[in-house]
Amino acid sequence: MANDSLMANAIRALAMDAVQQANSGHPGAPMGMADIAVALWRRHLRHNPKNPHWADRDRFVLSNGHASMLVYALLHLTGYDLPLGELKGFRQLHSKTPGHPEVDVTPGVETTTGPLGQGVTNAVGMALAEKLLAAEFNREGHAIVDHHTYVFLGDGCLMEGISHEACALAGAWKLNKLVAVYDDNGISIDGQVTPWFIDDTPARFKAYGWNVIGPVDGHDVEAVSRAIADAKRSAEKPTLIVAKTHIGKGSPNRANTAKAHGEPLGADEIKLTRSALGWQHEPFELPKAVYEEWDARAKGDALEADWDKRFAAYRAAHPELAAEFVRRMKGELPKNFAQVAVDAAIAAHTKAETVASRKASQIALEAFTAAMPELLGGSADLTGSNLTNTKSTPPLRFDQSGDVVMTEGNATGESVKRIGRHVNYGVREFGMAAIMNGVALHGGYIPYGGTFLTFSDYSRNAIRMAALMKRRVIHVFTHDSIGLGEDGPTHQSIEHAASLRLIPRLDVWRPGDTAETAVAWAVALQNADRPTALLLSRQNLPYAPKTDLGDISRGAYVLAEPSEVGAEEPLAVLIATGSEVQLALKAQEELARQGISVRVVSMPSTTTFDRQDREYKESVLPQGLPRIAIEAGVTDFWWKYGCAAVVGIDSFGESAPANVLFQHFGFTPDNVADTVRAVLLKQDE
Repeated sequence: MANDSLMANAIRALAMDAVQQANSGHPGAPMGMADIAVALWRRHLRHNPKNPHWADRDRFVLSNGHASMLVYALLHLTGYDLPLGELKGFRQLHSKTPGHPEVDVTPGVETTTGPLGQGVTNAVGMALAEKLLAAEFNREGHAIVDHHTYVFLGDGCLMEGISHEACALAGAWKLNKLVAVYDDNGISIDGQVTPWFIDDTPARFKAYGWNVIGPVDGHDVEAVSRAIADAKRSAEKPTLIVAKTHIGKGSPNRANTAKAHGEPLGADEIKLTRSALGWQHEPFELPKAVYEEWDARAKGDALEADWDKRFAAYRAAHPELAAEFVRRMKGELPKNFAQVAVDAAIAAHTKAETVASRKASQIALEAFTAAMPELLGGSADLTGSNLTNTKSTPPLRFDQSGDVVMTEGNATGESVKRIGRHVNYGVREFGMAAIMNGVALHGGYIPYGGTFLTFSDYSRNAIRMAALMKRRVIHVFTHDSIGLGEDGPTHQSIEHAASLRLIPRLDVWRPGDTAETAVAWAVALQNADRPTALLLSRQNLPYAPKTDLGDISRGAYVLAEPSEVGAEEPLAVLIATGSEVQLALKAQEELARQGISVRVVSMPSTTTFDRQDREYKESVLPQGLPRIAIEAGVTDFWWKYGCAAVVGIDSFGESAPANVLFQHFGFTPDNVADTVRAVLLKQDE
């Protein structure tokens, strides 16, 4: 149709003009996928440009995020708050059109994509959240959660291993409202992909349990639209649409070449392309007819108004469920959260149990998951080790027809069937982390998932993306040090705590006992705009007596003054985290017997402590007193606190029982005491 061609060419023109003006970017994919975009955005996507956060909108993810000008053109043309001036500022400082799409920067962008493969994985998380919310909240005659998740992806996304992790799970979970369109153009940065990418992609996805459509002509809007319509009818499988396209479509000399992928077409080629497309307009000039065809505001208003009417009926029939749905989608904690958090911390303090902090985490989770139905847990095939499951979180399962298996329960005063809330991710740490990001982005759930701390290396880029996107995702990392023992250096975390602390906006907690762990969980759940990593021990940790629990949430606090062991004013400060807190307390006692007084500071969260005001920091770490840090990890991190010495480990671990390893690497009261004496002696010289 003539209008389809006009609408697609508008995308092509905006893409090549913006990339040319920025002298940076990727025009080829937007130009090649323009017709696919017309089919989806004009004929199927349910969205409202006036309200990008409408709860029941379809989600759209551009997984091949380098093609960002595609989504920017679509958002501008359909009527989002993205004026033409922002497209002219593509890739420039403080514009709403950064090099790769960023959530909360550009209205209508659902997730931050760029690292290939994570966008499609986020989309799996979004589709999972939609399916679970529908099972939890929809009632007969009231389908208030009923939308699709669409994702565009390219060869690069499919080559990244994370796509295998995520797409296999999507098939296992029967996410039938997930529709992926594969831009099969055969080109990547290094040229034709056939020498290094020979996968039978349709067969691969069929093996995952997906519905596969195509190949279809990606430049035939009608054919793509029919494929999307067929995909929407899938009852129990996600769908992959294979769309054959020409990268840089319309460019006489750059189409079907790597040159179209990641650099401007150039002024001469753009002139030739305009002529080839019949686009007789100046750069960034769009005819009125284009805006009229693309404008989705009236349709979006009507779609949302219809949903509002249906939600009003739902609210009348199920007022408490409706209120709960609104709270959950806003990301607000339950009204009784503060009391639940206080009760959990006090219970831990009162019982003063000697348990591993991974067990302390499960104890805290028992309280929080019982009070918070939005908590969606999981583990990467280590549930019995991570202890992420609770009595309130039965395993998530799906029946043969794709429906969520429900269990008997009680919610909001009425007897209902409850969804499983513990996800078996399998051995897929990276996929788990990025799927949790998608769940958090969708809204309605607070995701948490567990694995061993050393495997945070697999998850790291998705953890970074959660921090960049300011999303509440909680990572439960157990087996946090050489205390893991006999599994040896491959599984013993040495540099991981320090490495995670370097990620901006990621809160990292390494609690030393049950009370600190309960507080760490409470803070993590309150962190609405940042992810959290909880680093937890395998070995049992004695409870450290405390006079007050109030300052734990500030990341560091004075655990024991010298007076508590009969000594005078402190001569030094011992700073310890996690399992090493007990070591510091024992060293304090030993030093006191020798007439040397030291203060013990427990610092379960350096990242939280760093955000405190100067007055509080100096009250915990007074000026003029030498500081000695103790942590079973690399020492370099601790010098930022002005330490005079660090008792740490700057090598890989060994295979042996934990108690043998701690002795071998110098994590003993005697060695800590010797270190303190050496520091004080040097100070006196």
